[in-house]
Amino acid sequence: MPAFHEDRGTGPALLLIHGHPFDHTMWQPQIDRFSRTHRVIAPDLRGYGATPLGVTTGSTGLDDFAEDLVGLLDSLGIDDCVVAGLSMGGQIAMELVRRRPERVRGLVLADTFPAAETEDGKKARNAMADRLLREGMRGYADEVLDRMVAPYNTHAAPHVHRMMCATDPVAAAAALRGRAERRDHRETLAAVTVPALVVVGRDDAYTPVADAEEMHALLPDSTLTVIERAAHLPNLERPEEFDAALDAFLRSLVRTS
Repeated sequence: MPAFHEDRGTGPALLLIHGHPFDHTMWQPQIDRFSRTHRVIAPDLRGYGATPLGVTTGSTGLDDFAEDLVGLLDSLGIDDCVVAGLSMGGQIAMELVRRRPERVRGLVLADTFPAAETEDGKKARNAMADRLLREGMRGYADEVLDRMVAPYNTHAAPHVHRMMCATDPVAAAAALRGRAERRDHRETLAAVTVPALVVVGRDDAYTPVADAEEMHALLPDSTLTVIERAAHLPNLERPEEFDAALDAFLRSLVRTS
């Protein structure tokens, strides 16, 4: 279970799952905005932020993260919630809804994709894990910053760079190895019975709009929002536009419940 989480506000629960290699402050604009209307739970995942990695075999699977979050919800007395995840967080959200569908009353998938890793992808993730263990996070963070945050969104870059550099490389490597072995979640999405929101930055090079369109087509009841002038982190790059889409989705759940 995550050792650290932010728990703010009252009302319907909204669980925010951060991506790799970040921490819960990736969601700071949304924590501030939605804690006015919801109980917002934003944890640091295992090995990220203020949550220690603990004992590890060298690989942290999406199932490990998902069960950690179920444990957190249990400890907080939350029966069900809207689950929102970005990038790796979106893949964890898919694993959570696959394992515990009764705990999810709405699903938000941002800048993520459902397919299993390719053989080349597995090699690349494991090679990057080896590199992070050898070199630490700074070189990687320098290299990928312009893909995480579009170069024209300089306001978001310092925060993103700090989060990446502060991540424990052992935890980051373990998550990479776990993601290399993840299951294909396309069937999971086709079986989702709750409303969903799919969000993607127009200029996301990691998970392009085509990936979001695929998820939108797979999900039985979903809305697709493309955030203009944003890359992989539209919630930080264009928070007003991202929040407008999330707010409309959350309001629709209230109307239909």
